[in-house]
Amino acid sequence: MQSLVKPGSQGEAVGRLVLAGLVVVMLPSLPFGAFLIYPFAILTTWFHEMGHGLTALATGQQFEQLMIFASGSGVAQSQVAGDASRFTLAAIAAGGPLAPSLMGALLILASAHSKLWRPVLWLSAAAIMLSVAIWVRSPIGYAMLPLVAAMIALVAWRGSPGFARFALQFLGVLGAMSMLRDWRYLFTENAVIEGQAILSDTGQISAVLGLPHWFWAGVILLASAVMVGAALKYALAEERLRPPPRKLPANVLQFRRD
Repeated sequence: MQSLVKPGSQGEAVGRLVLAGLVVVMLPSLPFGAFLIYPFAILTTWFHEMGHGLTALATGQQFEQLMIFASGSGVAQSQVAGDASRFTLAAIAAGGPLAPSLMGALLILASAHSKLWRPVLWLSAAAIMLSVAIWVRSPIGYAMLPLVAAMIALVAWRGSPGFARFALQFLGVLGAMSMLRDWRYLFTENAVIEGQAILSDTGQISAVLGLPHWFWAGVILLASAVMVGAALKYALAEERLRPPPRKLPANVLQFRRD
């Protein structure tokens, strides 16, 4: 039976990404699906909380520890200088909700280049394990994150090239779509984490920069959509999916039609 799409074509690339999206969306609804997707739900929490912590480091503050709970929620604890500007505080708050989409976009971009498939998977597994050793301080984090890292490393080591590419696309779509899963949280000014009431990320941004929290939720969603949309446009560009021209021997005449 002849394939409906040509290998390496734009149609195939779109189909793979659509399949990755369907797996992310449909898996929780299938028998044992919620159990299977749970480690990756924890991974999206890791994306979010690492976003807070690494933004703190990037702005000259200290990233103390990362807690992930069984419910899938998490907290990144940072030590911020008393004279830190309001823009620093806002950046740290925004770093969390922007991180999953940013990571998703980067993974989708990497899926467009075959030379990057395995190195990026190895790098992702190493980054997860490094964070567990340095910052993670919770039983769920200790249990789930090394499991995810081991699965990613196994795909990088033993997976076929096609499966390695699909793994990158799956992780990229997972990160990109987690923003849709958490949109209610973005439009909430206050949140309850493990029984403790705190300002949400957008509530914190509103508290230091002004304007309503829902305004900042819209800004974050727009920025996330732009990042993911640009990554998809790049990864699915038809000229990038064309096979390289066949090299002919030097003694063969070549003619080109303009």
